Amino acid sequence: MKPLSILFEDGEALVIDKPAGLPIERPRAGGPCLEDRASELRLGFARSPVPVHRLDTDTSGCLLFARNPGALKRFNAAFEARQVEKVYLGVVAGPVDGEEGTIALSLSKISSAEKGWRMIAAKKGKPAVTHWRKLAERGGLTLVEFRPETGRTHQIRVHAEHGLGHALLGDPVYGDGKGAPRTMLHARALTIPREGKGPVTAVAPLPADFRALGFGDDDLGA
Repeated sequence: MKPLSILFEDGEALVIDKPAGLPIERPRAGGPCLEDRASELRLGFARSPVPVHRLDTDTSGCLLFARNPGALKRFNAAFEARQVEKVYLGVVAGPVDGEEGTIALSLSKISSAEKGWRMIAAKKGKPAVTHWRKLAERGGLTLVEFRPETGRTHQIRVHAEHGLGHALLGDPVYGDGKGAPRTMLHARALTIPREGKGPVTAVAPLPADFRALGFGDDDLGA
């Protein structure tokens, strides 16, 4: 088992580069999950760190943990107040018009016996805002930087489908699930301000499966 990559560590925070395909909590069907690695994440501390936010199982990249209840409360408050800066990279399964923009589409959850649950764009849903910037195009695919202002479930995935005209590559729910073995979304960077001390900052390197599609560090820009 490959060791988890630590991107940031101090007395109250830990940020790891979560591997794609590893769920945070144990799936109903069972199988490996991040909870199994709790002892590995203690790094000498008596208490296991607690994840502050969520990443989909397929999503790789920056995942923040709190080392104690006080830190968890402060970090949760920062997320609620939209003080956390989040940067994602996604491979969109088609061309994207324009160079940058903002997608503001409210989201609502629906479910059916046939397809299970999913999020849809709905006027009466919860407000969701995502800023985006086109970084590179390769072989009919587009590498896009996403900066979500809100943190709705599947926000970037739905906004890519409706706001950019194509779902993320490999997305089996909002796209056709083809072209990649997972939904190509990566939590690239995370910055959390802290009162009285420096912010928690972390940057996760571009994953190998993004590189295999022809994208590299030169495409990321400043």
